[in-house]
Amino acid sequence: MKGLIAIFIALAVIIFGLSSYLAPDGLSDCDSQPTEQGDCKKVDAIVAVSGGDTQARTRMAIQLYKNGWADKLVFSGAALDKTGPSNAEAMRRQAIAADIPDHVIIIEETAETTKQNAENAKDVFDKNGIQSVILVTSAYHQRRAGLEFAKRASNEIKIVNHPVKSDNQWSDLWWLTPGGWWLASSEFFKIIVFYMGGTR
Repeated sequence: MKGLIAIFIALAVIIFGLSSYLAPDGLSDCDSQPTEQGDCKKVDAIVAVSGGDTQARTRMAIQLYKNGWADKLVFSGAALDKTGPSNAEAMRRQAIAADIPDHVIIIEETAETTKQNAENAKDVFDKNGIQSVILVTSAYHQRRAGLEFAKRASNEIKIVNHPVKSDNQWSDLWWLTPGGWWLASSEFFKIIVFYMGGTR
């Protein structure tokens, strides 16, 4: 009996630890709108990267914009289907359909990996005088995306993480599905690769 309890406790620690580690949220202590407190300040741009549930990531970026967190939106991602529009363009169209002015949207249409999202976004930041951003992606992907962006961006650019807590691939109950365990374990492995100097 004690062994079974120990297994359950260990499993709970692993689940809680992975959930917390993979999804850092710099806005967790903030109100819905920016203030002058710490990471709760307004930033120059909201950046959403495509992949996974791209529409959910875009919706989060749109909501942040509407709540006054930034005056610019940056969407990054190449086309999964090369015969159609880029993911970034699809995100732009989703934002316009949600009444976001086209002139506040910047798209980067060539990135195919998280590393490329970060590298290409740096060029966008430099060209547009962007020095602080809220980075939006899925919860399981947030830690690695934040690491890549922090590594590629100059020291002068502030990156604030803010994950989509739940989408069509991930929720608080991710550990109940094989897909959830696959996403969690594969992201954790990719983070290890990142620290070892690899790329993805």
